[in-house]
Amino acid sequence: MPEESSVISRRRALACMAFGGAGTMFALAGGVLTPVALAEAAADPKGAGALGKPLFVQLSDTHIGFNKEANPDVGATLGRSIDLVNALPRQPALVLHTGDITHLSRPAEFDLAQQLLSRLRASELHTVPGEHDTTDSTVSEYFNRFGKASANRGYYSFDHAGVHFVALVNVLEFKPGGLGTLGAEQLAWVADDLRGRSASTPIVVFAHMPLWTIYEPWGWGTGDAPQLMEQLRRFGSVTVLNGHIHQIVQKVEGNVLFHTARSTAYPQPQAGVGAGPGPLKVPPEQLASMLGVSGVTLVNRGRSLALSDATLA
Repeated sequence: MPEESSVISRRRALACMAFGGAGTMFALAGGVLTPVALAEAAADPKGAGALGKPLFVQLSDTHIGFNKEANPDVGATLGRSIDLVNALPRQPALVLHTGDITHLSRPAEFDLAQQLLSRLRASELHTVPGEHDTTDSTVSEYFNRFGKASANRGYYSFDHAGVHFVALVNVLEFKPGGLGTLGAEQLAWVADDLRGRSASTPIVVFAHMPLWTIYEPWGWGTGDAPQLMEQLRRFGSVTVLNGHIHQIVQKVEGNVLFHTARSTAYPQPQAGVGAGPGPLKVPPEQLASMLGVSGVTLVNRGRSLALSDATLA
């Protein structure tokens, strides 16, 4: 009976989390990435029905080193996010971190972040840098730890379970209040990377700053993203994942699903509300409902992707 009660309690807790967002679970269905609640994934240990096989979880904006009023213990909320992911009965093989791993790019912050992230049960962690990860004078702390996959360029690609993943960097020319930039060299690399790939291949693109313009006055977008989108339009299923704005915003444009994730550290105001972006202090009892993770699951025998979000509430 105690064991049964424990399972029921965990499912109820995860169900509550699904109304907010600790991260996002993604699934593949008919070649399309679609959101699926992490609570549903937790309640479906065999991956039956539409849920299918977990593909990856997205974490974002952990901001290790931040300790202001908006959240004085970001290590604890990241730990709770990791516990949520590790509690899934079917573990995704991948975790994607969409940037701002640290708050001030300090060695001790990266050390603690790596220590915490090492608790993830997923076999692979893939990252891109946020602007907070590249503020050190030599822009080397992030690349010393996470640069191997990209040969210290910040952008790279890989394949998993029939899905092609493209990791991009759009923060190296960042100016506060300005839009992100990919640059001609990276766009040329993307064109070469995608050349010859079948239009039926599901594509997942992830970067830190949004790859569409959400709110230009606050720099919530990437100036040369339209050139990237032209290269992606021929594919039947494209999922574009970002962080940076610390809240869920989604858009579907043709075969492209755009999704920004919640932070595990602190919320930010909605676009245009208040003086500008930055840590948003909310009543302590509301904080957990504004932090979270996302996940992607393979469904329809690996032909489609389903996306879900969960909070720490």
